[in-house]
Amino acid sequence: MGTLPPDLFRSWVHSFEEDAGDVTVYRPAEYPFPPARGRGGMEFGPDGVFVNHPVGRGDAPEAVPCRWRLLAERRLAVRCPRGEGGDWERELEIVHCGDDVLRVRWTHPGQR
Repeated sequence: MGTLPPDLFRSWVHSFEEDAGDVTVYRPAEYPFPPARGRGGMEFGPDGVFVNHPVGRGDAPEAVPCRWRLLAERRLAVRCPRGEGGDWERELEIVHCGDDVLRVRWTHPGQR
């Protein structure tokens, strides 16, 4: 199986102004974003820890502990708890990962 880019393991914030087609763009948390009403994000740990940061009440990000696992080169499965409705699972393809930008493509399992 493949390895993941070392720059992946940090906090990323959604830069929705830069999204293009089915590619979602994230920037490091310290990036100078323009003003916006709430920005979601995520963070990756090298040990399989994934923290989802959806926009919560008052436009503040929340923190939902999740897990990731490597499926193939630059492709991950991300699973988050969703309470009584079961878990949320999606696949993430790393289109590009650098020190200042992360571009990904989210899909549902089995969808290509």
